[in-house]
Amino acid sequence: PFTRGFGLLEGFLAKKRAQKANNLTPDNLRTGIILDVGCGSYPYFLLNTKFKDKYGVDPSLKITSNQDIKLEKLDISKISLPFKENTIDVVTMLAVFEHIDKDKLNLVLSNIYKILKQNGIFIITTPAPWADKLLHNMAKIGLISSEEIHEHKTHYQRFEINDMLKK
Repeated sequence: PFTRGFGLLEGFLAKKRAQKANNLTPDNLRTGIILDVGCGSYPYFLLNTKFKDKYGVDPSLKITSNQDIKLEKLDISKISLPFKENTIDVVTMLAVFEHIDKDKLNLVLSNIYKILKQNGIFIITTPAPWADKLLHNMAKIGLISSEEIHEHKTHYQRFEINDMLKK
């Protein structure tokens, strides 16, 4: 149940992304609030990270409540995030960046910037452009979800992402 669609490697990949995000998160921030933007239909990462307060948003959520996590079904490219400015310690977008229309990405990043605390961190994972053909081939043979792969809007080079984040 890690993603929409089916893929033999989806669980493995979700675990690897969660492990990476957990490794990048300093312990001192874990006493605060984390928001996982695009937490998926099943919020695997949030279920496997330690934070005082955990929030997840995604338009495809299948579960809408969990005793430890506050979840909201919403599409961040259409609706502003429901948080006050300067309140979130860590924002994650794990394998989400590539699913957002390029013309909406600046607004999404601006909204994340507003809610992130001054010393907060923003963690994203996204496939490299060179991996696109490989990912489509993996989807064809059932290793990863073809439903998810076919929803990729575009792929970004690292410098493009850096430029967007600087703006």
